[in-house]
Amino acid sequence: MKHATSFFIKLLITTVILWIILGIFFDVSFGDILLTSIILSAVAYLGDTFILPNVDNFWATIGDFGLSFLSIYIIGQFLFELNISIADAALLSALFIAVGEIFYHRYMKDRVLNKNEKYYPGKIRTPSRMQTEFSSEITDENHHKED
Repeated sequence: MKHATSFFIKLLITTVILWIILGIFFDVSFGDILLTSIILSAVAYLGDTFILPNVDNFWATIGDFGLSFLSIYIIGQFLFELNISIADAALLSALFIAVGEIFYHRYMKDRVLNKNEKYYPGKIRTPSRMQTEFSSEITDENHHKED
């Protein structure tokens, strides 16, 4: 459930930033903004889940900036009107998304990801506070003593 909530928060942040930058300043339709936001959020969330635990917040933010710029630029080539500067729109959007990601990464590390464990695809995750339980075995001798 915490992954669904954190994905929704990421989607909301990305949609609001793209709506402000692309919608207000570059006159991109809300449908195109929403589709771009869903694709970008899904790809970036996978990165946040598997890469963020293994790198510092600075490098994760730089990675999100690059991912945002490339994603918005490529998606914009297909969806947005050609009378806007897609590179300028992608750069400005990626800058604001990167600023939002600084705070989002802190939220992810504090509330969603296990702080003491690094994640690798395919790794079996076990709770880090497990201990072996010891007990004496029950034998027939101990169980059926005659007085």
